[in-house]
Amino acid sequence: MEDNQLEQMKKSFQILQSRFKHIANDEKTQKLQERVINIRKRSIENMETLIEEAKENFTRNGIEYFEASDGKEAIDIIAQLVNEYDPNNKLIIKSKSNTVGEIKGRNKLEDKGFKVIETDLGDRLLQLKNSDNRPVHNTGPAAHLSVDEISEIVNNALGTNLKPVHKDIMETVREDVLNYVDNAKVGITGANAIASHDGAFAIVHNENNVAYASSRKLHIVLAGIDKVVSNVEEAVSICKLESVFGAGSPISSYINIIAGPSKTADIEKKLLKPMYGAERVVVILLDNGRRKAKEECLWCINCGNCIVNCPVYNAVGNEFGFNYYLGGRGIAMSRFLNENESKDDEKLFMCTLCGMCTFNCPVRTPTNEVIENLRCIGDYHMNVHEKIKDNINSKGSPYKK
Repeated sequence: MEDNQLEQMKKSFQILQSRFKHIANDEKTQKLQERVINIRKRSIENMETLIEEAKENFTRNGIEYFEASDGKEAIDIIAQLVNEYDPNNKLIIKSKSNTVGEIKGRNKLEDKGFKVIETDLGDRLLQLKNSDNRPVHNTGPAAHLSVDEISEIVNNALGTNLKPVHKDIMETVREDVLNYVDNAKVGITGANAIASHDGAFAIVHNENNVAYASSRKLHIVLAGIDKVVSNVEEAVSICKLESVFGAGSPISSYINIIAGPSKTADIEKKLLKPMYGAERVVVILLDNGRRKAKEECLWCINCGNCIVNCPVYNAVGNEFGFNYYLGGRGIAMSRFLNENESKDDEKLFMCTLCGMCTFNCPVRTPTNEVIENLRCIGDYHMNVHEKIKDNINSKGSPYKK
């Protein structure tokens, strides 16, 4: 990342922290945090049982279920579904999803001839940027871009002549996205949590773009198997805590609970499908290495508070991370994901092991401990470490004489 982008990112992080500090020590926030810590630990410990329960109850609710072992299988399933609904236009509108980002889903679908339009404003801005466009934060993907840079990006991509005015940019991008929405038959979203007992899933958002994606004729949900919890109440608790730590807000504008295709029974109580929303809902649960991951890596609720407080991330930006998983937790998680073939060994040693990520994590994910343990079991050594080892072996001292 360029120096000016790092500075803008840090300014955005400071704004986020100023919002967060007013509610961080509130008694209700602390009780919510303890509740979610217990939910996440218990859910990961019982993940396989919850997945089986979710599968059964999705079927009961008229939601189709697939499980993908890796990113390739997930993309193949999505491609087949889209081709059934929109073989000519191959148009997909997409909401923010770390899981889709994990497998580079948008790029891979575009390589297969599909057109994927981001509906989240930050993600859409990065898509219009076209290159060097990885996100820098979970809830603020474009937090490193100034309004001047953003207006230039939009003007170049859409042929407009906007001044660097925040609202004008928002309205222009919104109009552009809605042009695609009107013609789309397929929407893809992630899920913040999946309620196994209820056969439902929860999506938290502020822009209401999820409503557009989830109301296409076909709504596809791609989520990791680690997102499964027991019930809707637990799912909502996770969504609320993510809003607190990810956006500095006690609750987001919207929490969508979806438990099936659109339907009505207002005519003689006869069940009719669809009404206004999706006629078909499909959930794809992705493993992609999660079953072999450390349990602690799966507690994460993807709020991004760890990177806001990470000294390394604030110094180098999204270079410290993997795909859409940013910071130390992203590096740790990448060791287990099938998607990461190179394993980014050297990035394990970018971490200072200071523990600020763990201290500021709402569910106390011990990322620094996981990274330290991964260093110990690997066979990678930095060049400087090799020189020190050679000096000790040859001269009895780490210092070259």
